[in-house]
Amino acid sequence: MTPSTAAVAFEPVRIGPLTLRNRFIKAGANEGMTPHGLPTQALVKHHRDLAAGGVGMTTVAYAAVADNGLTFAHQISMRAEQVPHLRVLTDAVHREGAAACLQITHAGSFTTMRHGGSRAPGSASSGINAFGMMHGVYFQRAMREPDMARVAADFALAARLAREAGFDAVEIHMGHGYLLNQFLSPLSNRRRDAFGGSVENRTRFPAIVLQQVKDAVGAGMAVGCKISVSDGVPGGNTPADSAAMARILEAEGADLLTLSGGRNVESPWALFGSPMPTAQMRAAAPNAMARFGIDMLEKRTPRNLVFREMYFLEASRVVRQAVKMPLAYVGGVKSLDNVGRLMGEGFDCIALARALIHDPALVAHWRDGTVTHSACDSCNGCVARIYDPAGVSCVHGPGNDPALTGVLARE
Repeated sequence: MTPSTAAVAFEPVRIGPLTLRNRFIKAGANEGMTPHGLPTQALVKHHRDLAAGGVGMTTVAYAAVADNGLTFAHQISMRAEQVPHLRVLTDAVHREGAAACLQITHAGSFTTMRHGGSRAPGSASSGINAFGMMHGVYFQRAMREPDMARVAADFALAARLAREAGFDAVEIHMGHGYLLNQFLSPLSNRRRDAFGGSVENRTRFPAIVLQQVKDAVGAGMAVGCKISVSDGVPGGNTPADSAAMARILEAEGADLLTLSGGRNVESPWALFGSPMPTAQMRAAAPNAMARFGIDMLEKRTPRNLVFREMYFLEASRVVRQAVKMPLAYVGGVKSLDNVGRLMGEGFDCIALARALIHDPALVAHWRDGTVTHSACDSCNGCVARIYDPAGVSCVHGPGNDPALTGVLARE
């Protein structure tokens, strides 16, 4: 790939009302740096380092829109008390010249928590909760329209709070098996009403959420959506399904789609393009049922799975051909050659996670030519570290400063 093609990625790009200094985005990935549900100095440092390292925008991951939207207790649940702490983070990112995005989502049935006692968590459909049963949350219930209206309002409020906290954008997480993806995917949506069946019906509730978030924040804040271009297993969404969903979200005014893939329960290996770190995950599992689930994951993982660069490219091309709106590519970008190829194929942004966990200054190193290929080996050891008290870090690096992990972000 010619150097001039890769150079496009270092130019500004417009995302709705927001202009990024370049086309590199730190993808949302659980940081594990909110041990009591509040931002810490460790979280601020994590994103400040990414901004100083050259990204155009960094994404703070997994802010639940309500307490019952948490997957784990050590995550942010958006409420007014979060705003001053998050403002410390956004100010730090802005001082380094980058934009800040908050990923907002709802777990639905993908939760380890009982949330209000014996009542089953809401999802697209009722039945056994495949993930929750490993944590004593055995069943899920089909949401009714009043439930959906309440959750959509929670998304809207969370987005407004994000704007008050100084974020330039919000990313509505519609992928990986969280609540909105539980509606989008036929693996979990077995409804026979207006919210199930066809792709258009399955996209109806996520589109309502997008509408309400857009209405809540107005024209001054970018609103993106993270979707799965493929569920990665038989019976799930295909790239053609995801292209149809993308057209709907484009028509509803999404400013950016971030294209990921896979599902947390059925196909997590598809999300990462390489085997999961089951030994480390088993060591961090809270109980015997969770360890059993990891054993089953190990058995289901394809034996011939070998990491390849840009592993979502073929599926993402289908979405690229379906819409004109800005798209951010995710999945196995390791080199400037990869960057140039994606720019040449018409993708607008490149979202990176593991490569930036390995080297937060990778973008700066690519820009000045000191590095052309990331040294991240895609071992996924960092995935297990979201459960570490010190938070996510590369297993080949020094780790995070434990002195920052319990200290709230305050000016």
